[in-house]
Amino acid sequence: MRLLHLDGERLVSTDFRGKTIPPYAILSHRWGDSEVLLEDLGRDTYKEKDGYRKIEFCAAQAARDGLRHFWIDTCCIDKWDRRERSKAINSMFRWYKDAARCYVFLPDVSAAADAPQSNWETAFLASEWFTRGWTLQELIAPASVEFFSCDGGRIGDKTSLEPLVHAKTGIPVEVLRNGSLDEFAIDERRGWAKNRKTTEEEDAVYCLLGILDVVIPAAYGEGVERAWRRLQTELEAAGSAPSIIPFSQNDQFVGRESQLAELEAQLFEYNRATKMVIVGPPGTGKSQLALEVAHRTRQRNKDCSVFWIDASDTDSLYRSYAGIAQKLGIPGWDDEKADSRQLVRAHLSGEGEKPYLLVFDNADDVSLGSSGRSTGAAHLSDYVPQSEFCSILCTTTNRDTAEMLAASDVVELKEMAPSTAQRMLGNHLRTLFSGSEQQEAQLLLHELSCLPLAIVQAAAYINTRDITLQQYRSLITRQREAVPGRNSESPENGPQEHDITGPVATTLLISLDQLRGDNNLATDCLSLAACVDRKDIPLDLLPATSPREGEEAVKVLSGYGLVTRRPAESSLDLHQLVHRALQEWLQRQGRLDEWTGNAIRELYRVFPGNDHGSRSKWRRLLPHAKYVLTHSSAEKEGGDRLELARKCAMALYNDGRWTEAEQLDVQVMETSSRGRWTEAERLEVQVMETRKRVLGDEHPDTLISMNNLAFTFQGQGLYNKAISLLEKCCQLQQRNLGPEHPYTISSVEALQAWKIGNVSPKPARKSRSFWRRLFYRIKI
Repeated sequence: MRLLHLDGERLVSTDFRGKTIPPYAILSHRWGDSEVLLEDLGRDTYKEKDGYRKIEFCAAQAARDGLRHFWIDTCCIDKWDRRERSKAINSMFRWYKDAARCYVFLPDVSAAADAPQSNWETAFLASEWFTRGWTLQELIAPASVEFFSCDGGRIGDKTSLEPLVHAKTGIPVEVLRNGSLDEFAIDERRGWAKNRKTTEEEDAVYCLLGILDVVIPAAYGEGVERAWRRLQTELEAAGSAPSIIPFSQNDQFVGRESQLAELEAQLFEYNRATKMVIVGPPGTGKSQLALEVAHRTRQRNKDCSVFWIDASDTDSLYRSYAGIAQKLGIPGWDDEKADSRQLVRAHLSGEGEKPYLLVFDNADDVSLGSSGRSTGAAHLSDYVPQSEFCSILCTTTNRDTAEMLAASDVVELKEMAPSTAQRMLGNHLRTLFSGSEQQEAQLLLHELSCLPLAIVQAAAYINTRDITLQQYRSLITRQREAVPGRNSESPENGPQEHDITGPVATTLLISLDQLRGDNNLATDCLSLAACVDRKDIPLDLLPATSPREGEEAVKVLSGYGLVTRRPAESSLDLHQLVHRALQEWLQRQGRLDEWTGNAIRELYRVFPGNDHGSRSKWRRLLPHAKYVLTHSSAEKEGGDRLELARKCAMALYNDGRWTEAEQLDVQVMETSSRGRWTEAERLEVQVMETRKRVLGDEHPDTLISMNNLAFTFQGQGLYNKAISLLEKCCQLQQRNLGPEHPYTISSVEALQAWKIGNVSPKPARKSRSFWRRLFYRIKI
């Protein structure tokens, strides 16, 4: 848990994980469009945001109440750290309950309590604070709740305003007086939130977790009904084996009966565990089949724990294991330095005869790359418990991976049977097709090769545009006629999942044709998403003028079935087939290089500095930066690409990922030393002048550009010019950052080294480690 305090006029955040938490105040409020975030605290501009007014109020009121520390959700939770945010959702009720004081800030109530009652009571009862889902627990949990108007005037507290609050909310007086919630039935507690609203529909459920004393992982995008169902399942499972399945059972799941039977029979044959793998091309429904197995296992065997693990990369694997460790209450689960993967592996390996099912989804590569929490590569088998009672089920697109994981116990998914595909189409359509449309449905499914992903996208378009099956099939015909080198006949050799002219690409292009006429921003968002890594694409990268505008564009794309939203992370995912088809579409239009350049510029804009407080942010942005750097040309993209590469190298270096940092270091050095120093100088001057104009002569980013330009002068052999510029930079850094700041120290070290070493552009081999460290700390 992080807490804030003021050091003079500077706002300071302190992480109390593993430490004794001091008494603190907590703020209850509604979010605005310009809130101070955790990442803003390292910048000088956070006081310019509208949300800082609330922080000033909270700090001042806490001081008057003898409290040094206070908590505000906008800047005490790292929104870039998915594990921290998930823990916060499930810990929020306890944090409000443990607070010494809770201040409710009401920006839509303008009169203080010393004014005539008629002047503020009506506004108080009409405040939107009473209509929001998350403020329900903020009213119930704390012992002390005080209400303040927009000017900071105290209106009253939960005790003095009890009659008004009770009449407005319908919450029993005993609850407002902090009586035990166990005395009230689950349905009654749910009823307290009946007329409250949340921005995301699933939050109508998640905001009740603390009130119902339930812990479930958030799964934004599942819809409110499925979220309720998961919560109800968790309530009914009290006393049974603990499990984590972050997705609801799919009501629209159809077919695969033979594969289901085989999986269920073999996973726990003779009450002994085994390993099995579901393998198949992208888009054939592997994860949905595994999800059905997971839910059926839990329903039929209450003693069996079922845990879902995202095995697509090391960081996702780590987060999944961390959730399991917390759910099982394994000693050390809350230690940030502990490796939760090894904790879970050791715990499950020693659990005796307790049955478990672990589902490793998207295990396309058993050799997982290194992450911010690991200095080397990891192998999936390193984290699989060694227990004869722990069954393993994996999904993968890689046949070699499947055989390596499970030898002969492999279930292969191929083309879906036409009858099953027809049932699936019917389940996804808002309006059921009539008996006379049966033949049209069969023809459409033939065109789509009965590929589940293509069926879902086609149904989404039909629902959104409210057209008939015949009209959609005519769109397919028109689209295929427009694709060079592709005849209008439907493929005869299966789904062609790797063919960019296949069914998924066709359904995508049909949707894009519509979007280009209706919503250019949504099309632009897809175009940029095609040029970065396909998972966890932050909305901050999208070409929208405001967060709200970006959210609306993503909702449109989600409605067409083209993206998967991650509201909690403010990001989105693309299926790998959609990602690939988008790139081919841009390539054919001759715009792939243009959008790659746009992605580079946006990444450079949002990529943070190398301070420790930005670690979570750069870890989430690194996959996108590495992807675009790998798929772009240094000659075409110029200075922005070089600057982004330098930022990435520094982040990798500070994260202990030495090999990756060195590889990127070499690329940057080679790019900067190909006899293109004049061009580099032009670019550096352009960047520095822009930063001077926008940020000011003495802003830290401007000083970094000054350092970069000095380094470029050195590469050109302009030694006196390099030293002169670096001397000026040192003076500005000492005055603005202080003599002990890392940037200042690094600049001084460089200046001394250049003077002593006569500014040799090629450092001696014996000093290589020093120069590499100097390169990272100065150039970036």
